Amino acid sequence: MPITFPASFPRSRLRRNRADAWTRRLVAENTLTVDDLIWPVFVIEGENQRVPVASMPGVERMTIDLLCEAVAGAGDLGIPCVALFPVVGPEGKSEDAAEAYRPDNLMNRAIRALKAAAPGVGVLCDVALDPYTTHGHDGILRDGYIQNDETVEVLVRQALSQADAGADIVAPSDMMDGRIGAVRDRLDADGHQLVRVCSYAAKYASAFYGPFRDAVNSGGFLKGDKKTYQMDPANSDEALREVAQDLQEGADMVMVKPGLPYLDIIRRVKDQFAVPTFAYHVSGEYAMLRAAAGNGWLDYDKALIETLTGFKRAGCDAVLTYGALDAARLLRQG
Repeated sequence: MPITFPASFPRSRLRRNRADAWTRRLVAENTLTVDDLIWPVFVIEGENQRVPVASMPGVERMTIDLLCEAVAGAGDLGIPCVALFPVVGPEGKSEDAAEAYRPDNLMNRAIRALKAAAPGVGVLCDVALDPYTTHGHDGILRDGYIQNDETVEVLVRQALSQADAGADIVAPSDMMDGRIGAVRDRLDADGHQLVRVCSYAAKYASAFYGPFRDAVNSGGFLKGDKKTYQMDPANSDEALREVAQDLQEGADMVMVKPGLPYLDIIRRVKDQFAVPTFAYHVSGEYAMLRAAAGNGWLDYDKALIETLTGFKRAGCDAVLTYGALDAARLLRQG
């Protein structure tokens, strides 16, 4: 609808509502709160170890014991959920990604520990095979092509093992066709009706994932690219079809990834489906903020809050961001 005004300048002065901090708060159209934040975390084997991620300043890989302390602290800040990613060594990688669904693998041990240490914090778990494959892809590779249906069978086993370990949300990020319905059916059949499924419904083949692949030790293993299963950045209508299919198959929430270059997709998804819509403020986006701030080119705190508010304005109900702890502290300060 066209925007109309009851009066024109000088009777209408739009700056009047910007004149004071209290007025700006009163008429704000969107509000960012700690309830909107999901903190992605990386877990490694061992004890009492922190390993910084060089390409993501401020981000560390942590052993389970330290991760439990950190997540409990995040809960104290009011962060409602963490997203868990394992760093798998070469010994855990194979062509068939069998480690992905082993009941006592690193991911599942971390889930159990986190739920015991911080039961009030939700645990969202990545369902994808790239940390576990020798070729770095999100599925079973044969004859140079990722096999869809065979991959889905492995993803179902992985999601079930995570649910058995206590995951609150399983989040398939692989972009295989039909995996949401297969996961939902298996979870229900095994008594996990309350485990939620968050679909990475519109995940693009993006250049912004590089630091994440460093963090989980998968980038050096990747052979080729992921363009046969992740989406083409040029496409928008296709994202709506992906979301519609995943919702029909039982997704409880949908995600758009990356975030900032795809705010238009977030807005379209929210307007079209009116379902819980998440975005991933991915590693490359976060690293750009940190790098610019490190060079004195911008104020990290202000840029982070502005960025996350932009996600809210686009329609997000929650944002996965490596700056979650920073944002929570800033929001607490007011």
